Amino acid sequence: MGIEIDVVVGYPINDEVERVLGLAEAVDEPITVTFMWEGHEKAERVVLVPAAKLALWEHWAPTAYTPSGAGEADQAVAEEPELAHPAEFGAFTLFRRRVGGRTAVARKGVVVAELLDPDEAHWLQEKVRNVRQGFMDPKQKAAFEEFLARQASLDDQ
Repeated sequence: MGIEIDVVVGYPINDEVERVLGLAEAVDEPITVTFMWEGHEKAERVVLVPAAKLALWEHWAPTAYTPSGAGEADQAVAEEPELAHPAEFGAFTLFRRRVGGRTAVARKGVVVAELLDPDEAHWLQEKVRNVRQGFMDPKQKAAFEEFLARQASLDDQ
């Protein structure tokens, strides 16, 4: 669904984060990003979804994502996200949410994108596709019903 771009971002040297966020806005599609945060040994892989695209997904997928728990047997205790001050990267500010694990990305006080777990992003895309395939807007539905009404019944054929 859309363009897939894989980007590795280190600590924001030379405004890397700002460029990736600008790219997401320009293509208006999700971008998979691997963050190599300073002081962390493990890379963080997320999907950067422009705010308008996420709003559309959440419109068509009205149920909330719940992690399946698969693969979490290795983790004895679920990690609670650390409370931290917003992180500023050029014109963008990242606000990590303690609930849900998402990170809102704002520019000049307006949320322009969100960082989602790759599993959640995939789940949303699948849910949207499945729901939209079964949906007809009212005009399309009326036209289809009219078309069906004009068809000969199976007994007449």
